[in-house]
Amino acid sequence: MFDWIVSLIDKAGYGGIALLMLLENLFPPIPSEVIMPLAGFSAARGTLSFTGVVLAGTAGSLAGAYFWFLVGRWIGVPRLKAFAATHGRWLTLHPDEVDQARALFARHQALALFLGRLVPAVRSVISVPAGVNRVPLVTFFLWTSLGTALWTLLLAGAGYLLESQYERVAEWLNPISNGVVAALAIWYGYRVVRFRVPEGT
Repeated sequence: MFDWIVSLIDKAGYGGIALLMLLENLFPPIPSEVIMPLAGFSAARGTLSFTGVVLAGTAGSLAGAYFWFLVGRWIGVPRLKAFAATHGRWLTLHPDEVDQARALFARHQALALFLGRLVPAVRSVISVPAGVNRVPLVTFFLWTSLGTALWTLLLAGAGYLLESQYERVAEWLNPISNGVVAALAIWYGYRVVRFRVPEGT
């Protein structure tokens, strides 16, 4: 996969970066921690501009985020509640809690969208609750764009500064990503085990 990423950026330039970042949002095994530092390295060599690299990475990533936002809009509250009624344990929510979760997200939606785009493993799915909650598009794109631009800027900047050692960015971030995934898995497992259907339902 690494050779394919290198080849695509070399051949397609900004379009390749945008496509890769789109795919990274749709298929998490394609890591932005490799894509953007490599793109930053290309900017350091002078084959691409640093601004163009950041803009292309941000645009592709936003397209992927919008896809998951539309998935959330399609799911909607009725489908989510129906799923919670029949498979609540696996969602770790019963139907009554769906509204509570939506209210909590609504109170902190700007912060959730901004910070969520900076957290590995969370950044690809944070758009779904935004879609379910029907967050206004202007709000969604504003905070998602800010978080996404900062993420791509940091990764591309690290690759630009490290140049031929850009692979170290992924080495540094992989333990963090793995830790986040492990923490989420433990939290989810705890929620599944502790899930109880309220009496009278």
